[in-house]
Amino acid sequence: MPRLILKCPYLKGGSDKTSAHLENLVNYIATRDGVEKINIENRNFSSTKQGELILQLVKEFPNTKNLFEYEDYIKNPSLENASEFISIAIEENFDKIGKRKNYVDYIANRLRVEKMGKHGLFTGGDESLVLSRIAEEVANHEGNVWTPIISLRREDAAGLGYDNAESWHNMLSYYAIDIAESLKIKPENFQWYAAFHNEGHHPHIHMICYSTDPKKGYLTKKGIEKMKSGFVKNIFGQELKEIYIEQSKRRDELKEESREVLLQLISEMKNDTYRNSNVEELFIGFAERLKFSKGKKQYGYLQPKLKAMVDEIVDELAKEERISKAYELWYEMRNEVLHSYMDNLPEPLPLSQQKEFKSIKNMIIKEADNFNKGIFSFEEIANGDIDMTDEIVDKAIDNRAEKNTEFIEVEGSNLDLINEIEVSDDIDIAEDVYIKWSDDYKRACEFLFGTDDIVQDFEEAFCLFRSEAEKGNALAMFNMGRMFADGLGIEIDIEESYKWYEKALNAFHKVESRKPWKYTEYRIGKMYSQGLGTEEDYEKAAYWLTLSAKERYKFAEYSLGGLYYRGQGVEQSYESAFDLYLKSAKQGFPYADFEAAKMYRDGIGTDRNKEESDKYFYSAFIGFKRLEKQSHDDKIQYRLGWMLQNGIGTEKDIGEAKQYYEKSAKLGNTFACYSLAKLILAEENPEHELPVIR
Repeated sequence: MPRLILKCPYLKGGSDKTSAHLENLVNYIATRDGVEKINIENRNFSSTKQGELILQLVKEFPNTKNLFEYEDYIKNPSLENASEFISIAIEENFDKIGKRKNYVDYIANRLRVEKMGKHGLFTGGDESLVLSRIAEEVANHEGNVWTPIISLRREDAAGLGYDNAESWHNMLSYYAIDIAESLKIKPENFQWYAAFHNEGHHPHIHMICYSTDPKKGYLTKKGIEKMKSGFVKNIFGQELKEIYIEQSKRRDELKEESREVLLQLISEMKNDTYRNSNVEELFIGFAERLKFSKGKKQYGYLQPKLKAMVDEIVDELAKEERISKAYELWYEMRNEVLHSYMDNLPEPLPLSQQKEFKSIKNMIIKEADNFNKGIFSFEEIANGDIDMTDEIVDKAIDNRAEKNTEFIEVEGSNLDLINEIEVSDDIDIAEDVYIKWSDDYKRACEFLFGTDDIVQDFEEAFCLFRSEAEKGNALAMFNMGRMFADGLGIEIDIEESYKWYEKALNAFHKVESRKPWKYTEYRIGKMYSQGLGTEEDYEKAAYWLTLSAKERYKFAEYSLGGLYYRGQGVEQSYESAFDLYLKSAKQGFPYADFEAAKMYRDGIGTDRNKEESDKYFYSAFIGFKRLEKQSHDDKIQYRLGWMLQNGIGTEKDIGEAKQYYEKSAKLGNTFACYSLAKLILAEENPEHELPVIR
């Protein structure tokens, strides 16, 4: 599989020395010639001077041995390969050797360096950049400045379409928000620039990244791996798809082997012919303890001691030859993916700790329960059953950057749009909590969002929600959490917000336990996915959203589609995401229309189809206008402004776009403020370059 190399050094701003260095770096990556003409003499063996310099580089910077260019040089120590390696090695360690004369002199005077008349620096959007201003801006930044370098082999770049600046520009515009997350920088504070160097052997991109708040931003090893993984998924999507298909096949084979082995072992235990006393002892001991366990007989609901017993049984079973061989084959495909962005592969995990195979744990629990009941016929756990676990999944931002634009997607508000929710029955529980769209609750929502007849009044909404929440209405409890979180009608209080969200989650669970309902399953799933009143747990979110989506609940289908798209709590599948978005869209949900339109446009999870893409973008626009009239939600207003500004799903209309941006900005939407400011500045300075808005 193709490989990608990512290096991510950083410089600490705030000193004269670093300031000068940063300014030089910006000019360097923006203006150096990316292509060097190769004449016949370039293929001669490298010079003695080059060889000495390479030895020095490798000695002082051992990591340079991992570069593609070093591999090429070792295989063929030509003048050309030596030059390629020295150049990239210096670039990747620019922060450490900027004042060492021999390095700087070599790259400044290397053979056939051509100066470009125009610089190649770019950022998100289509605005042109003034190099001197950007260099000064970066030089004067007082916080950390990261300088990532992403490198590909020439044949991979050409085959994947990443041998030109435009492709990199499109991808980075889309992926920038995720880079910000890896660097622990808020999206609204994230600033980045990049330049593409079309080197003969290994095209690569240079980036400059920092937070406009100089005190924010840091990068951990985990963040680096997450950034690398994201680049791989964006660049090698099709290649990964083929590997994932094979990996899924081997995963299913391992589950089937485990099923058959477990069935055989239990049969042998029944007939007193089982030879593995360890598994027998563990299994019988667990079955005995399980008799006294209350609640659901699923892994996620068990007490920690029982979970540990299940894990021990799984690892003992993994010693069986058939299972160990199947696990080994699955790991081969897993490492294929990891090797594309990791230099050193992690140690293999025990089977019990591999989250992809938690259904094996539920198999063991079910068979132990059957064992207690005297039932010995194995019943397979369906692939659709999703394990409930206590594992905390790393937080991932739902917001994504729209390709080729500065549009920030924001998932739909969790607040109920009353006319959109199917409420054929109120769920009313005698025992202290319930779900009810009471007159007071509806009135509170009207004050929260504002209507054509009612002026928005957060304080009045807060009082009504509190009254309803104290009566036991779970819907009002949730909105209390949101108002404390956002400071609507009350001072922001994160601790109080968490308490109300926790009450709401418990109430939804209690209502669901009395009478299962697709709406409560959806609300529970959303709270797990966003970590509201609990720690984020995408696997639990997927479990509850799947229950709701099976009942064709369009909101759940849309949210579950997002989990499949991002691979959160489920194995990533663009095809499954597209199918769910389409199901939701066909029921009239504009957010799903928008996602389906994008996937048709980009050929992700389905074939490219411009006609279908335009149709769904239009449906999304009409749907958003309808929702905005009902809710006056700032995120919907911003989305409508963006679509009008860019002519997506409708005719381009800057005047109407401004109106929606203004509405959204008044409600504090930072993306709307930014877009509105740019439109105003464009009107005031139509012939001048826009300054970068902070």
